[in-house]
Amino acid sequence: MEEQQRRALRRGRARLVAALRVEPLWDPLEQRGVFTRPMLEELQSAGSRGEQARQLIIDLETRGKQAFPAFLSILRDTGQGDLAEMLIQECESRPVPPQLPDLRPVELELREEKQRKNVTPHECLSIPVQAGSERPRMPPVPARGPTVDKRSRDQDYDMKADPCGHCLILNNVSFSRDSGLSTREGSDIDCEKLERRFRALRFSVLTRRDLKAQEMVLELLKLSRQDHSALDCCIVVILSHGCQTSHIQFPGGVYGTEGKPIPIEKIVNYFNGSNCPSLRGKPKLFFIQACGGEQRDQGFVVDCDSPEEEPPGGSLESDATPFLVSSDNMDEPDAIASLPTPSDILVSYSTFPGFVSWREKSSGSWYVETLDSVLEQYAHSEDLVSMLVKVAHAVSARGRYKQIPGCFNFLRKKFFFMCH
Repeated sequence: MEEQQRRALRRGRARLVAALRVEPLWDPLEQRGVFTRPMLEELQSAGSRGEQARQLIIDLETRGKQAFPAFLSILRDTGQGDLAEMLIQECESRPVPPQLPDLRPVELELREEKQRKNVTPHECLSIPVQAGSERPRMPPVPARGPTVDKRSRDQDYDMKADPCGHCLILNNVSFSRDSGLSTREGSDIDCEKLERRFRALRFSVLTRRDLKAQEMVLELLKLSRQDHSALDCCIVVILSHGCQTSHIQFPGGVYGTEGKPIPIEKIVNYFNGSNCPSLRGKPKLFFIQACGGEQRDQGFVVDCDSPEEEPPGGSLESDATPFLVSSDNMDEPDAIASLPTPSDILVSYSTFPGFVSWREKSSGSWYVETLDSVLEQYAHSEDLVSMLVKVAHAVSARGRYKQIPGCFNFLRKKFFFMCH
């Protein structure tokens, strides 16, 4: 899709969300090849008519070169020509160049220097006004004293509720024959570990096993539509096969048992401030044990080689499935920042996007096994991001094939679990 077409969709989004009748659009959008039936079912599950319209306009930007003219034609065919004309006008209008502020130096006098007798009127500190990322940073102040309290009321999330919040675990083990996906042996071990761990961390845990994509969506929507006002946090854990997907904010997707993928981005957005008001300002944590792709990372040589830990009998498996690129270029993986930046969200991935995530039949996945161990040892004293660094360090040192977990962190404060 061309940039002026994307720009037209963004400029007209408010009017489209307010006036667009989405019901007559679904069949023509599928017939014209703009969306597949599973994609349309996902859009229809977004909530109210306005929410469906908003998600449709956002997703339309990723549907290739023919999506915009096809959408205009469908609007006219369904009696919504006024919206089509509005988009055409927005498309033809020239973008307004941003007005850059007049950047002038700001003189800051050094109080101590000013008091000295040998200071002349010209001896002052001149610092240009710059973007926040370019401003010189003050060096960190070293901690004083033998011990430092790592928790601060202003810098940490409140975790006083009991239970702290809901934890939903979706555990897909057995997949349909038509899906072409193998049974995820060892996943039940992962699930049991995380059930015990999050209950010990004062969460109310609900587990669902072997769900199709639409069933997964319904469970996620059910959780997002609950009243979380009396709770302090929400956790979602997904154990499944995974793949790469087109995305704007959060990469990757997870499979239902019938082989249909759900983008991680869709899952996360069910819980953002717009879709889940009772979780606004509260931490929303997502732990994804699934592959980000199909590449096997053999690592590189360092001074101290880690031991090969592949168990005998070839029981090491991955959760990878190929990422197929459409030959007709209808699905362009455009990374366009068209959504509001999510706040108070952290998504922890078992592997770097594009690579496999390893799982052993007898002990479960490397990621979950390590995460459980780190939480057991450090949850009473360390914040979550610091613990995830420990997880990444430990997992990256394992085995012949390499794996490194990572996260997308949009938390505004430090997150500490409330341990017994």
